[in-house]
Amino acid sequence: MAFVVTDNCIQCKYTDCVAVCPADAFHEGPNFMVINPIECIDCGLCVPECDAQAIFQEDELTDDQQVFIELNSELSEVWPVQTEVKPAMDDADKWNGVPNKLGMLEK
Repeated sequence: MAFVVTDNCIQCKYTDCVAVCPADAFHEGPNFMVINPIECIDCGLCVPECDAQAIFQEDELTDDQQVFIELNSELSEVWPVQTEVKPAMDDADKWNGVPNKLGMLEK
């Protein structure tokens, strides 16, 4: 069972999570981070590091968040691996906690 990044990461992209990932499973897109489900070793170290509280185990997702299982898998195949902490997006604090950001996702 892999961990999944969900919509609260969109427009925030805090990267503290990547620094603790022993599997280098995070991939970075223009305004979102994803976890490769094949590379994820289900350690859970990333969860407490996520300032946006956007990382959940697959089986803990609500029905409206299920779409992120496929998005994490799909986008991790095309986006580059991210292993270093970088500054969050400029307006991250403004967007953190704003619901329903899926339409803002840049692929």
